[in-house]
Order: sequence, then structure tokens, then C-alpha cells
Amino acid sequence: MKSQTKRLLFLAHRWLGIVMCLLFAMWFVSGVVMMYVGYPKLTESERLQHLPRLDPAASLLAPQEALARAGLHGPLKELRLSAGSGGQPVYLAAPGGKDTVTIDARTGARLGAADEARALASAAAYAGPATALRYLDTIGEDAFTHSRGLDAHRPLHRVQLMDPGSTLLYVSGSTGEVVRDAPRAERLWNYAGAWIHWLYPFRGNGFDRYWAGIVNWLSIAGIAAALSGTVVGILRWRFRRPYRSGARTPYPGAMMRWHHIGGLLFALVTITWIFSGLMSMNPWRVFDTGAAPLRTGPLVLSPRAAAPAALLAADAGIRELKWTQALGRTVVLARAAGGPPLVLDSETGAPLTLGRAALLREAARLLPAPVLRIEELGEYDLYYYARADHTMTGGGDKPLPILRVVFGDAEASWVHLDPRTGAVVNRVDRGKRASRWLFAMLHSWDWRPLLERRPWWDLVLIVLSVGGTLLSVTGVVIGWRRLGRKLSVGLAALPPTRQAGLR
Repeated sequence: MKSQTKRLLFLAHRWLGIVMCLLFAMWFVSGVVMMYVGYPKLTESERLQHLPRLDPAASLLAPQEALARAGLHGPLKELRLSAGSGGQPVYLAAPGGKDTVTIDARTGARLGAADEARALASAAAYAGPATALRYLDTIGEDAFTHSRGLDAHRPLHRVQLMDPGSTLLYVSGSTGEVVRDAPRAERLWNYAGAWIHWLYPFRGNGFDRYWAGIVNWLSIAGIAAALSGTVVGILRWRFRRPYRSGARTPYPGAMMRWHHIGGLLFALVTITWIFSGLMSMNPWRVFDTGAAPLRTGPLVLSPRAAAPAALLAADAGIRELKWTQALGRTVVLARAAGGPPLVLDSETGAPLTLGRAALLREAARLLPAPVLRIEELGEYDLYYYARADHTMTGGGDKPLPILRVVFGDAEASWVHLDPRTGAVVNRVDRGKRASRWLFAMLHSWDWRPLLERRPWWDLVLIVLSVGGTLLSVTGVVIGWRRLGRKLSVGLAALPPTRQAGLR
């Protein structure tokens, strides 16, 4: 390598490293925190556990009548009945392409935006009668609500629970439902975890529109710093003949020596984690395939749709009724605090068992493409698996067994269907499979043989993170010392009067 090229490489690594090693250290340490404490979220299981039971004896309107009284006609995107808004039974109807409408299930009256009183009532129903609470304020966005999934619920009401965990509840300003919970320990750990790891100080303020670009370009700069350092480290390491000191590294100082050795040992994992972190952002939409949407069809209710009393007779512990499409017909999913939902006939309330042949016929209509094969998964595999609730990809329902319908479309789509309910659990196309490898696998190491053998997964990631932190911290110390020397030399070159003014 020519001397000029070497010099440029050394300079690039030196000055990029001064900035990036501080970020590297932060990413490694916060990544370990995120292994055990995730960004606040309200998982589906938590939401159902805290919903009040629906009373079968309550006099509630049938869904068609409630919708008609509220002035809603035609197909819907979603319809639910629960007591999660103000502690009273309400229908939550989502007309296609429009905001969710909240309807009093007793009168059919539309409920407007949730005010302080309804937010407090929702929080009280969530927490239970034994827990005191206090209304705080209404916010658009704060450190724990940057998720885009909350945009339809803004502004958010904040209610503080006086429970042992000092839980902070966020209540939707539109529907009145509790949409996020954040215990004090989770909030505190997040400042050292997901909040700083994802560079959320740049969210919810004047930098918000630039946040994705900031993360992307800092990641690219980090990759450049780590790659250039790897090349420099290899060039400076004596593989055959040691230096006169007898060492393989030319650096006598402890910091430089450990930085050199640490870089050679942990450069690959550092580059891998920074690159996969970049991939988590789907930069410039590299994983988007432009796949056609699934033909799930709108939700159309029968004029003979059963009243809630008939549907709630199936189980005394039902907390939510959800009307959905399955096998080309409307069914109701009756959901309790735990376990799979009951599938009910929407007109009679009788339990249903979906026929496998009919389900497969309907599945074939989801895309305008041939079905290549259908697989039944009795256990998780590389592309369909569950993570712990607190993790970035955890918290969703991943039932088993599951049907995987493999289509012969241009995007090589796989659709996962729940055979119990007929619901589409998710869709995985070529882009999402690439993201699974380049982001999830490389960043979280969620390889099932390792995940299923904890604490080996924990030990591997912690050891690699400690090594990366050592590499980063030594780089920070080296950079700080170098900057100090440069500033001292520059200050000494100034006239005495200027030096006195700067001091």
C-alpha cells in the first residue's frame, strides 16, 4: 500500500474514531440494557389482562343497531367491543381509511375525543379499584411514546398510578383506551437503554424530521471508522516477526496497545452490529418490494348479527369481542385474559370450528398468484418465531400450530394463517426475509438453537459487548488525549495576550 494512501487511511480512522468511539461505547452498553429492558409497550396480553370483563347481563345494542345509530353504514376495517374506554362498554369501529369511531354500546351515541374524566376512568378500569391514581397532563409525544403506532391516538393523556411500580399510563386522546404503560423502573432503564440506543434525543423536537437520516449517516460513518481501523490494525500487527520490543503490536502505551488488540479481536462484531443496526432502519427502503396487498376483503356485518348477550354466553371471562373475516364470512373472536380466542358464529353466537379445506380455499384467494405449497408448522423456525415481550420484535401473538401458504408471486410471499381463527398472522416476502438475516439475525442473534439454550445466548452477547466496549472506551481515551495535545500545541502557538483571553 502506498505511503500516501496509508496516511489517508490512518488519518481517516483517527479522526472518525474520535467521534464514533463515543457512540460505539454508548451503543454497546445500551444494547446490553436492551437485552433485559425494552422500550415501553403495551402488549396484547397485558391489554387483555387489564380490560374489565364484559357483563353478559348488560343491556347492549347489537352491532348493526349501534353502528346505525352512530351514522355508520357500509363495510368496516375493524370492529371491537370492550370496556377499555372509560370503563364502560363501547364499540370501536374503524371505517376503511378513517379514524376509529367510539360508540356507546348502550345508546349508540358517538363519543367524541376523550377528555380528562374519561382518561381517568379508563386508567381506573385498567388499574383496578385498589389503586389510587392522579391525572398529569396531555402531551403530543414524549420520551416513551415515539412509536409511530401511537400517532392515531395523539394527543395522549398521562395518568400516574400510585402502584408499587409507579406506572405511568398513556390514554388515547381519540378512543379513550390505555395504549401504553411504563413502570418507573422501565422508564429509568430506558434512558440507558432503548431511548439512547435509538438516538431518541433527536425525536419529538426540531431534529425529528432528520432523525432517520442522522441514524443512517452516523451508522455509515461508524462502519467506515471500524473498517478503516481494521485495515490499520492488520497493517500494524506483526504476524511473522515481532517488533524490537518482542511484541506484535508497535504501541508501548497501555491504551493504544489494548485498542489495537481489542480492535483485532472485536472489529468484526463491531462492524456487524453497526451494519445490522443500519439495516434496522430499512435505509432508503431497501427491503420494500412493492408487493400487492392481501385480498382480505372488508368487514361486512349481517343484519342478523347477534347481540353481545348471545356472544358473551360462551364464557364468563370474555373481555373483548372482535368481529373479523374468516373463510369469506364474518365471525367473532371472543377474547379472555389468556389463551386462544373462542371463534363464534356472528349470527348465533355458537362456537365454530373452521374447516381446513375451506380455510385453504380462502387462503388461495389472498393473492393473485398460484399457491406453490402449504406447510403446517408445529414449532417455530427461522422465519416464524416468538421473542420475549420486552424485545423489539416481541409482544405479538405468534400461535402454534400455524399454516404457511407459499405463493408463486414475484415477491415470493409467504402468508402465515392461524388455523383456529382463520386470521392472517403475518406476511413474509423476499424483502422481509432479507431483513430477517441482515437485521434481526445479525443484530439480535435470535438464532433459535442459541435462544433456546440460555444463558448461552446472554453470555455470548455480553462477552462480545464487553469486548466492543473495551475497544470503544480505549478509543475515546486515546482521542481525548490527542485532542488535548492538539489544543495545547495550538494554544501555545498563540500570542500571550490571546492565550490569556482564552483562559
